[in-house]
Amino acid sequence: MNRLLVLQAILDNNSFTKAAKQLGYTQSSVSQMINALENEYDMKILKRSRTGVQLTPQGMTLYPHIQETIRQYQSLQETAHAIHGLKTGTVRLGAITSVSCYWLPELFKAFKTKYPGINFILQQGDYGTLLKWIKTGQVDFGLMTAEYGDDLDKTVIHNTEMQAVLPKEHPLAKLKAIPLSKLVDDPFILVEGGGYSEPLIAFEKAGIEPPNVKYRIQDDYTIMAMVEAGLGISILSELVSTRTNFDVICRPTIPKVNRPVAIVCRDKQTIPVASQYFIDFLIENKNKLS
Repeated sequence: MNRLLVLQAILDNNSFTKAAKQLGYTQSSVSQMINALENEYDMKILKRSRTGVQLTPQGMTLYPHIQETIRQYQSLQETAHAIHGLKTGTVRLGAITSVSCYWLPELFKAFKTKYPGINFILQQGDYGTLLKWIKTGQVDFGLMTAEYGDDLDKTVIHNTEMQAVLPKEHPLAKLKAIPLSKLVDDPFILVEGGGYSEPLIAFEKAGIEPPNVKYRIQDDYTIMAMVEAGLGISILSELVSTRTNFDVICRPTIPKVNRPVAIVCRDKQTIPVASQYFIDFLIENKNKLS
């Protein structure tokens, strides 16, 4: 199992040296363990390049099974700890930017007050990336829209409204709420959703022609800066639009564009105990989310 954990650390850090430092091994020991693992399976698993460390084609086929083995091992360890109370463990989760920025810091802090031995590994991504991580076991669960991804366990914890974001001097900024039909002519900056987009779905459901998409950006704050610079307009989560210092105007839309934020996982009962506890904690505190 140590060899598998070393392999995971190397890929997470994109470096043998950083993995060795993280795990408290010498670099020579890390190299020896990987060599032993490759000899055991009679295949080359990793290849080094100028950009770091990558899986070989054979390694890419094998690695999802390795991740599943690690996940089951961690679950076994945490179940044993849970018999005596949750003392140690790691919560691996993925989240969209707005959630990870505005909700999770305080939630992590409150949870660690109750369970100080628990660690968190948080990865940010778009919907498509989060689904991939959930399905391959790279994260135990994700916080994302409930509207995307089939055959997964979903629990909605908050219904977030999305708002139109406009330059301060935009003519539509005088309106208290902005019809979607008035947002189709300006250059539109779309949040890259990795296969799903609440704004585009909203235009489609309203029977309105799609907006004039000129940019597709993953980062909400880059979009806010671009709107402030007059490069276009957008529709973003209220979590972002109401809690920044960008010199822009945010208005609700007609009809409203909603994002039901959900806890998404394959099967709650099979993920590590620490993550099960944190999911329960999220559900218990969902009324405090805003």
